[in-house]
Amino acid sequence: MKLKRRSKIQPQFSTASMTDVIFLLLIFFMITSTVVSPNAIKVLLPQGSKQTNARPQTRVVIDKELNYYAAFGNEKEDLIAPENLPAFLAMCAKKEPSMYVALYADESVPYREVARVLNIANESHYKLVLATRHPEKN
Repeated sequence: MKLKRRSKIQPQFSTASMTDVIFLLLIFFMITSTVVSPNAIKVLLPQGSKQTNARPQTRVVIDKELNYYAAFGNEKEDLIAPENLPAFLAMCAKKEPSMYVALYADESVPYREVARVLNIANESHYKLVLATRHPEKN
């Protein structure tokens, strides 16, 4: 005698809750990626007690091997020759006329290299901010 089941079992998988989780993760990563601006070039900044509220658009980085890196906005820093720095800053000034330039110079960089960037910014009337690190609290 052949027995039949009255109700068939249909294997189904509801993905409604999984899409909710994926959208929440997507929103979380989009928000955190715009907030975090990683500095891939390791520079040991000198200490400073005063901080500014200025949000610099352009970054110039001088590492301890005296390599110059520059970036505009959220772009990654690219290696640049020191003699090409005025042209790069002029290009950035065309994009954002009231820009701030942040200078990240390693504390072992000779002062003449910092003065070179200061002179370029002063001659072109750019606002320059020297980046420092917070003093360690004991």
